Amino acid sequence: MSEQGWQELRFECQQANVEPLEDYLFESGAVAVTLNDNADQPILEPGPGETPLWDDVQVIALFQEGIDLTPVIENVPAELITSKEDKATHVPDQEWEKAWMESFHPMRMGERLWICPSWIAPPEPKAVNVMLDPGLAFGTGTHPTTAMCLGALDRYVVSGDRVVDYGCGTGILAIAALKLGAGVALGVDNDPQAITASRQNSERNGLDDARFEVVLPGHPSIDQWQGKADVVAANILAGPLADLAPILRGLLRPGGRLIMAGLLSDQSAALIETYAPEIQLEVAQEVEGWAMLTGLYEPR
Repeated sequence: MSEQGWQELRFECQQANVEPLEDYLFESGAVAVTLNDNADQPILEPGPGETPLWDDVQVIALFQEGIDLTPVIENVPAELITSKEDKATHVPDQEWEKAWMESFHPMRMGERLWICPSWIAPPEPKAVNVMLDPGLAFGTGTHPTTAMCLGALDRYVVSGDRVVDYGCGTGILAIAALKLGAGVALGVDNDPQAITASRQNSERNGLDDARFEVVLPGHPSIDQWQGKADVVAANILAGPLADLAPILRGLLRPGGRLIMAGLLSDQSAALIETYAPEIQLEVAQEVEGWAMLTGLYEPR
């Protein structure tokens, strides 16, 4: 009797052939397909709703134990792959959910703030604890850009602030701001999954719907925030941050603070110029090649 587990097949292919190769593998009985970078090609933090792929992709297909995978290997369309393994690899069974959960741990952000998975007791119960689970949308605090924004909110948010989280993803920045004492927050995202994730995480943290509204771009509520935000945080990418300059400036009250991340360090100068002179942005922090900019809105 063989050891209980699964069988794994590995292929390499070009980006354009990923989808037809996935279709072939699922039609051949695969129960799961995983995609990995096959050429050490970094992909920057995706914008909401984006699912980027590498140019060269490793495709790993998981099959049930006991199935003869020889026909799957021999009959894979040659035009879809650049290489393949000549036999399956045994993968021992394990408690996948437990293994996944063990990969997430509480993280301290700044002086007051902790981000904690909901299944782990906060290490400092009297601290400001945001309970957040990895889920549908981007943003769990593990990426340097998110961590920098959280640290900035820990420094700058004061009691009663009005905060906008533009490109909110999981809602992590808005929720953290509210737990740090902000009075109300607005989350904006163009991905409906992000709206769902933000609302779920808000409920998980016991926040009243009246304090945290989450909307799609173009919603009338955004107009009602014009010129009223004490803090606007946007953790997106350099291109969208430049395009959004009129919108983000318009949301801030005079003297309000803009916090921006999602850009590479060498993209800082161009963004600083885009927002000048009304907002004199400065590089507040750099981590692993990523930069965070902050500045106060001073209408001219």
